[in-house]
Amino acid sequence: MKIGIVGLPNVGKSTLFNAITKAGAESANYPFCTIEPNIGIVNVPDERIDVLSKMYETDKSTYATIEFVDIAGLVKGASNGEGLGNKFLSHIRETDAIAHIVRCFEDEQIVHVSGKIDPVDDIETISLELILSDIETINKAITRYEKIAKSGDKTAKSTLELLNKLLKHLESDKPVRTYKFEEDEKDLLKDVYLLTIKPIIYVANVSENQIPTMEEDENVQKVKEYAKNENAKVVTLCAKLEEDLSELDDEDKQLLMKDYGIDTSGLDKLVKASYSLLGLISYLTAGKQEVRAWTITNGTKAPGAAGKIHSDFERGFIKAEVVSYDDLVKYGSTTAAKEKGLVRLEGKEYIVKDGDVILFRFNV
Repeated sequence: MKIGIVGLPNVGKSTLFNAITKAGAESANYPFCTIEPNIGIVNVPDERIDVLSKMYETDKSTYATIEFVDIAGLVKGASNGEGLGNKFLSHIRETDAIAHIVRCFEDEQIVHVSGKIDPVDDIETISLELILSDIETINKAITRYEKIAKSGDKTAKSTLELLNKLLKHLESDKPVRTYKFEEDEKDLLKDVYLLTIKPIIYVANVSENQIPTMEEDENVQKVKEYAKNENAKVVTLCAKLEEDLSELDDEDKQLLMKDYGIDTSGLDKLVKASYSLLGLISYLTAGKQEVRAWTITNGTKAPGAAGKIHSDFERGFIKAEVVSYDDLVKYGSTTAAKEKGLVRLEGKEYIVKDGDVILFRFNV
């Protein structure tokens, strides 16, 4: 679960990364300040963990996590090696999804690499570089698969056909994620590593002055309109405020948020949106020793979910004892929920739901 933070230089990437991880990634007013990617791991906010930890008076609380990678600022020509382009593109290739930071604020003290504030132009600059990189990747893959297809390999022929369709799609300046794949077509691309196939969140970064009306801000609206065309998510935040909030204790943090009239930090919104973007959910295990959120892909069956804890749990899976979080909290204990008939025994075909509290029975 690795999210790459990308954007043009000086849009607030490293400032936001500082807030995400409190890792103090260098932030300065010049391009290519970030060269090697900074990596930080952040908890996925989950009040269910807090509630269950109090209920069980647990010794340890463990949240689901997401890894964020602060990738250096891309510039026009990155796909041809401009700036430090090729290196940066390889860092993006290693991520599962992209958080594209878009500058929506005016500030004469912070230079803009293209000399003007135009969020759509900024998005298209980076999008084009990723598209050009994918075109190069696909052209190489076509050459490779043409040779394999000549031997009569049916899978290679199907892959070659798909690659040619994707090439036309990219050449019309559209990212691969907007292509309508047929069932199982994506499986044909398992050894073709494309950048624009990755899901994306656009992060509209505003100034502190814009916060009261940030969702209605003209530049933010432009980002939202652009994102609609890709069915992409948009999170609006002020990276500078998020950095300030990250340095405060919980009480002072709440007071500062109240001063700005916000009840959820932009960071929490970004982390939750990233988790959702990757199609992830959490099931929970709870007891005195530990309350923990376990990350699985939506649609995972019980044995696969058990395997997240230990491979033996999956190999020797017998049953899953399941109660919903809401029912558990309502009645205050597993015993009380059992008395109400709300604790179920589920088998191998059970699809785990977000918020299920599970005890696995297994034997190896």
